[in-house]
Amino acid sequence: MKHGDLDTSLINPPKSLDVHMSPEGLNFGCSDCHTTMGHAVSGSRYQANARDTLGIDVPGHTDFSRASCESCHGLAPHDKPKLNDHVDKLACQTCHIPAFARGGVPTKTWWDWSTAGRLDENGQPIKQLDDHGHPSYLSEKGDFRHGENVVPEYAWFDGTVKYTLAGDPLDIENPPVAINRVEGSPDNGESRIWPFKVMRGKQPFDTERQTLLATHVFGADDTSLWSNFSWEKALQAASDLSGMPYSGEFSFIETTMHWPITHMVAPAEQAVKCGSCHKAESRLAGLGGIYMPGHNGSVWLDRIGWLLVAATLFGVLVHAMARVVFSGRKDQ
Repeated sequence: MKHGDLDTSLINPPKSLDVHMSPEGLNFGCSDCHTTMGHAVSGSRYQANARDTLGIDVPGHTDFSRASCESCHGLAPHDKPKLNDHVDKLACQTCHIPAFARGGVPTKTWWDWSTAGRLDENGQPIKQLDDHGHPSYLSEKGDFRHGENVVPEYAWFDGTVKYTLAGDPLDIENPPVAINRVEGSPDNGESRIWPFKVMRGKQPFDTERQTLLATHVFGADDTSLWSNFSWEKALQAASDLSGMPYSGEFSFIETTMHWPITHMVAPAEQAVKCGSCHKAESRLAGLGGIYMPGHNGSVWLDRIGWLLVAATLFGVLVHAMARVVFSGRKDQ
């Protein structure tokens, strides 16, 4: 539920959900892509290869990252050259994973810790379910929202991810706070447009020090959040146990976290269609650094173009009418 593209629906998926892991497809297991060397398993969102230029190789061994699409499919995987022209700017996943959480298992898209701790009139924890039977509120964890068949969000990505660490100062005047930041640029020659699940929520921070706070969540003691539902005790206990400074004053702030989408590769016929991007309401709308015919354009240039088309049609009609008229006179 956390990743969006990795859940129990992939244990025995149909080919329509994942062409690699389905028994109807390649019947891959995890280790087919996440190969091992020296008891270390390759491939992690912490160690991503956003732009593989090596092409076909032994998955995960040449550069000891996760197997890329290029490891098996090469650098020019399409029969149509125009599609291969997109490969330098688009990650394969951008077109071949049209949506995530497609297998009937929803993914969390919002987690609000600030509402955790509410109890019913008898002092007991509360559990509320949404219309699909999934938790929408738990006293232990707060509010949730879920999604299925979620269209990814897109960003330029060069494989570098930077994290907000304990003690890093927050820009509390401009939320949300990015728990991680994917690096990339259309101009550095190392980036591609990648699909992401962006997890959103709220979590506690120190209002005086302006840093994120750890929480003592679980334990059979009087200070864990899940035992007494007291944020004051849980935050102070976490500070004492971890050594993280804490002023004693806290609130909650909105946060985001990017999760790269790499599983749930759909069959080729279900790939994102050209018209999904090359139109005014493009999937990639708001993503700078790229010109997309059908999406980017000049209003005046478009008007001039249509005027030229209209003038050409008018000229053709006048010419045709003139030929008809003069042809009749010649016959007479």
